[in-house]
Amino acid sequence: MKKLLLLAAVAATGYVLWTRYAAERDDRDLWAEVTDSVE
Repeated sequence: MKKLLLLAAVAATGYVLWTRYAAERDDRDLWAEVTDSVE
């Protein structure tokens, strides 16, 4: 039972970290697109 709880905690932590990373990446891409120099 403890292993299952540990696995669930690790999975939840990984999910939260991944969603934060993905959101930050999307914001960076959007910012780069908006501030891209127009030639």
